[in-house]
Amino acid sequence: MQTNLASWASGTELGEEADAILRRCVHCGFCTATCPTYQVLGDELDSPRGRIYLIKQVLEGKEPTQSTQQHLDRCLTCRNCETTCPSGVEYGHLVDIGRKIVDERVERSWADKTKRTLLRRTMLSPLFAPAMRLGQSLRGMLPQALKRKVPERRDAGPLPQVARHERQVLMLTGCVQPAMMPTIDAATIRVLDAVGIGARLAPGAGCCGAVSFHLDVQDEAVAQMRANVDAWWPLVQDAKVEAIVMNASGCGAMVKEYAHHLRNDPAYAQKAADIVALVKDVAEIVAPHAGLLRARLPAGTRAAFHPPCTLQHWQGLRPLSEQLLADLGFDLQPFADKHLCCGSAGAYSVLNPDIAMELRDRKLGAIAAASPDVILSANIGCIGHLQSGTETPVRHWVEVVDEQLRQAAQP
Repeated sequence: MQTNLASWASGTELGEEADAILRRCVHCGFCTATCPTYQVLGDELDSPRGRIYLIKQVLEGKEPTQSTQQHLDRCLTCRNCETTCPSGVEYGHLVDIGRKIVDERVERSWADKTKRTLLRRTMLSPLFAPAMRLGQSLRGMLPQALKRKVPERRDAGPLPQVARHERQVLMLTGCVQPAMMPTIDAATIRVLDAVGIGARLAPGAGCCGAVSFHLDVQDEAVAQMRANVDAWWPLVQDAKVEAIVMNASGCGAMVKEYAHHLRNDPAYAQKAADIVALVKDVAEIVAPHAGLLRARLPAGTRAAFHPPCTLQHWQGLRPLSEQLLADLGFDLQPFADKHLCCGSAGAYSVLNPDIAMELRDRKLGAIAAASPDVILSANIGCIGHLQSGTETPVRHWVEVVDEQLRQAAQP
């Protein structure tokens, strides 16, 4: 694609990065076939190719409008288009640049700004956990629209003494998962303990930055990234941990991009690169030990695995995860359009509920045809979003493995 950047963009860091990405696009349109929003809306401007044109026009000097902003907002950032693109266009980084530039030039409505600010501050607030517990205690009385956002609370169970293990890993504290689904972290600690690995949290680490980054506050997100690097660095530097384990693929995808986001920060660039080299999804850690666990697990649990976009398109871990589940004895059922987004996408389901619900219902319809006993996934957002539309249990796969291990240990 030929480009002619406007004077304000030419020679700038963002302008040059965007220009390099734009020039790789060959207009083929393969991306439209796998874009969820294009499939739902049928509008070229709500496809990757259309959004690429919009970003190109802005960088070449055309003034963006609220319509430009809306088309960029509607992108789920699932990156399905990246795994489809034959030219290697880094669309995810391009749309981040486009959103930042457009948001600097287009004033959002008061209602939109308020919604985004409240959403971000609520999810990152220390009051989120007690508010979630209150909501869970009153869940039966909540209106349906709110009830589907509040998962049932389950007992996290006892935790093992992990300090005895020679092998140690860190886990991300996170922001909403400990409050909404504490069973995921507890299950991760117990499953890793079962294979001889101790998992612990690092004081000072918190949200990975994804919430702020995708709600128009990229500078705040970068500050959160630096805080996590600072929290992890002493333990990493002293070689006290062999990996930083992620059990939410959305967080894993974001942390694996710390080196990109901090590449021009002289105080953090190398640290971020060293951190990223240690980041592993929990499936990557458990996979070499599948045989050890398999001997203690039942066979034939009929399951459908929904691979989150951040797992399959951002990190390329769908094959490993599916093979792991098969090795652990799950009877995985195939279903149509497994590559498509379920519509959760972080805060997307709150900001764009109509599109999110249609994508959710399409996904659940495809899964229902496989008649699974349980739907497995690897990201809290997808799990909560899918569970809101089905009676079939939707669980993180590590929770189910943990549950089966504990049942097998009972006399």
